Amino acid sequence: MAGMLKRTILATLVPALAALGLAAIVTGAQAQEIDKIAVLVPEQGTDYGWNQQGVDAARAVGAAMGVEVLAAEGLGYGDVRPTLRELAAEGADLMIAHASGYNTAAPEIAAETGVAVAIVDNPGAAAPGLVGDYTVSGHQGAYLAGMLAAQLSRTGTLGIVVSGEPPSWNSQSAGFAMGARSVNADVKLLYAVIGPAAYADAAGGKRVTESVIAAGADIVFGQGDGSTFGMLQAVETVPATDGGKVLFIDVIGDKSEIDKGHLLSSVVWNLVPVYGAMVEDLKGGTFGTVNYAIQLADDSVQLLRTAHISDEVWAGLMDARAGIVAGEIEVPAIWEATDVRAMMSSVEAAE
Repeated sequence: MAGMLKRTILATLVPALAALGLAAIVTGAQAQEIDKIAVLVPEQGTDYGWNQQGVDAARAVGAAMGVEVLAAEGLGYGDVRPTLRELAAEGADLMIAHASGYNTAAPEIAAETGVAVAIVDNPGAAAPGLVGDYTVSGHQGAYLAGMLAAQLSRTGTLGIVVSGEPPSWNSQSAGFAMGARSVNADVKLLYAVIGPAAYADAAGGKRVTESVIAAGADIVFGQGDGSTFGMLQAVETVPATDGGKVLFIDVIGDKSEIDKGHLLSSVVWNLVPVYGAMVEDLKGGTFGTVNYAIQLADDSVQLLRTAHISDEVWAGLMDARAGIVAGEIEVPAIWEATDVRAMMSSVEAAE
């Protein structure tokens, strides 16, 4: 991840690993030596988002723990079994399959080779010592993003554009909707799906984002991996229906370096504590038996502040953050697409 990830490595990883190490001692589990881990991503690890977060987090954990890291990038969304076998043959002790499209093949190869794998969005495939799932979500941060958008919208209409409907995207879409309606119960939410697995479809991202802008959205919450770059092109080139600027709220990474004045915020993830916990759990014998989460409380989820956000608005968002952390504001994780669609004012679903 750009910027924020590097700044938070020491602050989040060291105490987390210390605590996890103590837990392993308490359980008395037999330690397994971990010398090499691998991370597999469908696109290049330079997207300021999902793919870069996975690669950078794995490398950060490797550097902090003295573990070699193998990064397999640009694998696409097809069959990754050959790559998994190659990495297992190269001595990987843990293979992090960082794409929901890999969560069927990876457990199969784990069973075949005996090498542990970590997968996303398939908790039912977890197996002690062999398969761990990290269906993580930034829904708490998305709630704050929804509050922000509802406060700053001029038209009273917000767009949510997604490149698919995996559990992590669904829970963030729902969190955004809940946050927006906590500020304005009458806010209009336009929900649009680029495709069933259109993660890399930049052209589709641009087209669908243009459609929600034409329907009145002046702030767009986009979740898309590579398709996000198409969303950014749309907000940069198409004015809102009131003639003003359209603003964009991103997820996972920080695209400030390439922003042309339209980036309002981002629900930033930090997977370093998650990957660190996986390695410690594998070493301690509890891998595949525990759940991994990201949250506001430990800053593994953060809301990015940009110059578009005033001191007054930011103070209110931080008050809400404190309320979520304290349990005073509940933000449930809603994983099913059907439940998310039911929360929206209108739905533009890909066929």
